[in-house]
Amino acid sequence: MHRRKFLGATAAAAAGTGLAAPALAQERITWDMVTSWPTGAPGLDDSARRIAQRITDLSGGRLVINVHGAGEIVPAFGVFDAVSQGVAQMYHSVPAYWISKNKAIGMFGSFPFGLTMFEHLGWMYWGGGQELYDKIYDGFGLKGYLAGGTGPQWFGWFRNEINTLDDLRGLRIRTTGFAGEMLNKVGVAVVTLPGGEVFQALQSGTIDAAEFVGPWNDFAFGFHQVAKNYYAPGVGEPSSTEEVVMNASAYNALPDDLKLIVKTVAMSAAVETTMDYEINNAKTVRLLTSEHGVTVRTLPQPIVDGLAAATGELVQELHADSDPAVREVIGSYAKYRNLMAEYAPYAFAGEMNARTQPFAEG
Repeated sequence: MHRRKFLGATAAAAAGTGLAAPALAQERITWDMVTSWPTGAPGLDDSARRIAQRITDLSGGRLVINVHGAGEIVPAFGVFDAVSQGVAQMYHSVPAYWISKNKAIGMFGSFPFGLTMFEHLGWMYWGGGQELYDKIYDGFGLKGYLAGGTGPQWFGWFRNEINTLDDLRGLRIRTTGFAGEMLNKVGVAVVTLPGGEVFQALQSGTIDAAEFVGPWNDFAFGFHQVAKNYYAPGVGEPSSTEEVVMNASAYNALPDDLKLIVKTVAMSAAVETTMDYEINNAKTVRLLTSEHGVTVRTLPQPIVDGLAAATGELVQELHADSDPAVREVIGSYAKYRNLMAEYAPYAFAGEMNARTQPFAEG
């Protein structure tokens, strides 16, 4: 019997008996995920692969995600265009890399003196951030979700101590996004490099100092072998978030249950990845200071004050930007940031300041 006639007859027979017609086998969809990370990069590559595997598993193999590290299909900074153009269906990266596309995008990743990771998720989920993110990415044919973060980043690795803004002026420092724009304002020569190229540039002297992520990633990339002064806090990136972004046409073609799986996995990763970083960053700081001769230093207050003033200028420039999308996002971000800053002394900041004495461990 012809397949169509067979299915029609089966459905009719089922209707006649009150039984449900047999479900058709679901078509398997295969996507390529391109990332901005070298294969094996702790945390970053781990997160991308965990997300891909979880989508594959929860979909029962109906949506299979194959992960490709930086350079395997496209370069680290080429993933945005690759997914926008349909070369791949999904990427894993950070919004900070895309401010040249639209400055508003950078605010979905991190902003100097801005939101912590948990505050940032609150803005995205409950403060209107996701709707603004969707509006801007839709213009590039993309659909994205935040998918975890590295927690508070560090200011960076320096060969020599820094005490004032004069010590920063003229230095070639690797960083990205709005952190770079902040540093530009105080006379730093900002160099933007993929993570896999930072060590060689630092070792060769192409750059004088480097900020990448935080202790866990930075140790794996070997920056401590070249520079021994490690500065915190990373006021330029208090909450660098990762994102999982899809080609909008590919995403819209998914059935609703697979769309929900992708969204749910991303939201799960937002917590899981952040916690992964929290514990491994803490362990790595102990290792760097006890076994590798690294001196952890607090960023001097004159530098913090100078960078805060530079950030204030940056915020005003964004409020006056010619792009209404930029003005809308900075308006929303600033309103949420100020609300959280007002509350923080009674909540997390208050608790952290009060928590000075260690607990006995045995």
